[in-house]
Amino acid sequence: MIQRILIVEDDLALQEYLKDLLVDVGFAVDSAGDGAEALAHLKKSKPDIVILDLGLPKISGETVCTEIKRKYLNIPVIILTAKSSTSDIIHGLNIGADDYLPKPFDGNELIARIKARLRDASDTKLQVGDLELDRTTLEIKRGRDFINLTPTEFKLLEYLMSNKGRVLSREMILNRIWLTSPDIETRVVDVYMGYLRKKIDMGHEKPLIHSMRGFGYVMKE
Repeated sequence: MIQRILIVEDDLALQEYLKDLLVDVGFAVDSAGDGAEALAHLKKSKPDIVILDLGLPKISGETVCTEIKRKYLNIPVIILTAKSSTSDIIHGLNIGADDYLPKPFDGNELIARIKARLRDASDTKLQVGDLELDRTTLEIKRGRDFINLTPTEFKLLEYLMSNKGRVLSREMILNRIWLTSPDIETRVVDVYMGYLRKKIDMGHEKPLIHSMRGFGYVMKE
């Protein structure tokens, strides 16, 4: 099956370059020139991945990214923007982006990142050590033991396992899991991580969920 990409970019010359680049390597490509058009397109047709500029007219790229992750959690988003400082990159990841590539960029690098994000999104089973999560059956097992999680705990564990070895800030976790509740504070992350660690790590010699003091959490063997 041909995978479909939605390009959201107001620079028409760059939009055409991206279309040609991605069509040449076998992707189907749709495009939108502003944030409103992008959200309207998403209501009609779900792409496999979104390439998103932040500096969009009508509705900002930040709002588009937040809306994608609120309504279509499993669609990966790669931010493609001229904003390239460390704080810009951290902010982009905090609003839910799966990857961030500053302009100017190398076309081959973009293609490689797209393929990597699509592989991550298509994995039906996730594994870290002896912990397994099945996205199809919604079963979680550590060793021989099955683990029962609430829907929120399941989404939280899935996010951690999808980012194995990557430190996730409390803000990143909050924005990904609780996007529909803007009044929730970051302390709820610590509360739910406590619930999750009891169910996943308690009784096991080797913990898989690790806290990074002053920053957030990481899942690793």
